[in-house]
Amino acid sequence: MNKILLLLAFGAGYVLGTRAGRRRYEQIRAKAKDFWNDEHVQSAVHSAGEAVESAAGKAADKAGDLIGKVRSAN
Repeated sequence: MNKILLLLAFGAGYVLGTRAGRRRYEQIRAKAKDFWNDEHVQSAVHSAGEAVESAAGKAADKAGDLIGKVRSAN
């Protein structure tokens, strides 16, 4: 995951800082679009989304339990 973020940051910096012109920009943009639409990338994005949803649900449950304990203690 860190490697992907590093590559995306490098690519964004290159695109923003380059003087290679519109054609090079379009090439980079097309490659980025191909990368994003790759089935492996989308699978990882989907898995990460599910993990975040699961963690958020668990955190919400724990927060609810703690609020209940605080209320009952007062």
